[in-house]
Amino acid sequence: MGARIAGPVVRFQGGRLSGERADAARNRLAVLRATEELLAQSGPELFSLDQVAARAGVGKGTVFRRFGNRSGLFQALLAERAARLAEAVASPGTELGPGAPPRRRLLGFLDELSDLAGRNVALFTAHERVCAQDRYADPTYVRWHRHLTGLLIELLPPGTDPEFAAHALLALFDGDLVRHVVEAGGVDRLRRSVRGYAETLLRA
Repeated sequence: MGARIAGPVVRFQGGRLSGERADAARNRLAVLRATEELLAQSGPELFSLDQVAARAGVGKGTVFRRFGNRSGLFQALLAERAARLAEAVASPGTELGPGAPPRRRLLGFLDELSDLAGRNVALFTAHERVCAQDRYADPTYVRWHRHLTGLLIELLPPGTDPEFAAHALLALFDGDLVRHVVEAGGVDRLRRSVRGYAETLLRA
């Protein structure tokens, strides 16, 4: 995986966000790791910021100031997980980057997103349940949707709705659906199924 979606991108320098102090970077990474571990153990239903702070070894106020609430925390973790994909999409000279054929870029992006979702099922599920009201405004979702819409404008015939088609493709990464598919056939099945659906859409 490599990555960068068109649009604003999270920049990392030695594990830090651009302009971030070293101690703040350590705390941020500790909180995100703790979030990931707790999600894997108990899911979003039993998840609390108190638990995150305790496991990360930081004060609860640190978590609130940096992330605000559970929605902000899950959005930040998704953005971090998607940063490499975002970089590849914006990097010329890669199969996903500007200059590559739009069909290859679209199918390659969906392949990479399938891998990302399959490896982060608990996060995708938690993000959807806790951030449901703001799902379509989430910065990572907005970048993914904008990227797919731009490619579909080039690939779909006149009279179709590329924005709706982009939403439909992203709906394939519903957390509960991803979990069901991966449990029944692994990430390979998810990747094949998503690609097959996209190819059918393009043929139609």
